[in-house]
Amino acid sequence: MITTFSPTPRTLMGPGPSDVHPRILTAMAKPTIGHLDPEFIRLMDEIKVMLQGVFQTQNALTIPLSAPGSAGMEASFVNLIEPGDKVIILQNGVFGGRMAENVRRFGGDLVLLETDWGRAIDPEQLRTALQAHPDTKIVAFVHAETSTGVRSDAKSLCEMAHAAGCLTIVDCVTSLVGCEVDVDGWGADVVYSGTQKCLSCAPGLSPFTMSERAASLTQTRKTPVSSWFLDMNLVMGYWGAGSTRAYHHTAPVNALYGLHEALLMATEEGLSAAWARHALNHQALKAGLEAMGLRFFVPESERLAQLNLVEVPAGVDEALIRRALLGSYNLEIGAGLGPLAGKVWRIGLMGYASRAENVLLCVSALEAVLAQSNASIHRGQAIDAVQSVYASA
Repeated sequence: MITTFSPTPRTLMGPGPSDVHPRILTAMAKPTIGHLDPEFIRLMDEIKVMLQGVFQTQNALTIPLSAPGSAGMEASFVNLIEPGDKVIILQNGVFGGRMAENVRRFGGDLVLLETDWGRAIDPEQLRTALQAHPDTKIVAFVHAETSTGVRSDAKSLCEMAHAAGCLTIVDCVTSLVGCEVDVDGWGADVVYSGTQKCLSCAPGLSPFTMSERAASLTQTRKTPVSSWFLDMNLVMGYWGAGSTRAYHHTAPVNALYGLHEALLMATEEGLSAAWARHALNHQALKAGLEAMGLRFFVPESERLAQLNLVEVPAGVDEALIRRALLGSYNLEIGAGLGPLAGKVWRIGLMGYASRAENVLLCVSALEAVLAQSNASIHRGQAIDAVQSVYASA
């Protein structure tokens, strides 16, 4: 017999979704109103202003798409690419590969530059490619690669692309609010993110921003945008300025209540404070795991604070450890993807999940289940190492 669904409460410390803050869950439970209600339009305008703040941009076209981050990626490419346009994709993980697939599906001329998984994109690789392909229209890359826990130098890559006359598309799904995202400072043309990572919000929305230069291109393109739902020329009829809005789709009203609250919380904390919080909790996690003898996969200078790739000790069944953490501690961490499957764990410290009690839980639980599996680790030192970082903060 099917009854009301009641999920077991979990601590979400994988690659996403992350824990949703109770304030946001409460906001999402407020009464639903119409998506053209004047009160809701006021909420939409406030969301746009706060999104501009966390993206650090003045772009008028700054909105949440009514779909997850993957739709933000697709919207970026489908609005800018026309058949035959040359696009350079800088890939250093799964999501760069998905960018490449978007280029193929929308008829672009793909130039794929691959970097070893676990390493940041080398700007010199882009410089060489731009010299070899002077007719390139778009350069796209992932700022914070969710599959590898790597942060690339978005500012340098955007500046190099713009110097060659190219537009840029930047994936900030895992970076927004967790580390610096500076859309206007980078000069990025299209940037998208997701609500389920460092914003501590429920999955299902994609914060999205597009420069005036890119928006103008969508209005003057020779061929129609091949997606009706993601055509920014149509979407902005609903999300544009003024109290009169054209119906485009029924917005996910309660999800947007949650995003409004998440953005309000980010504004209250302040971006610099949020970045510092993520960095501190990363250092505490690092200290605990290294005290156990575990190693991080990504070089420290290229490492994300909010998503940590930890190497699985020799002889350990990583899936068995993850199942034990979930079954005994209601703690979720993530597995490796692609060539890293079975070799690493992905431990998230994103948004509401990035707090001291979660770091202590993760370190103590992981030590316990590894000890039960007879893994070769140092025991009894990890918690002291974590607490030492917090004591000296």
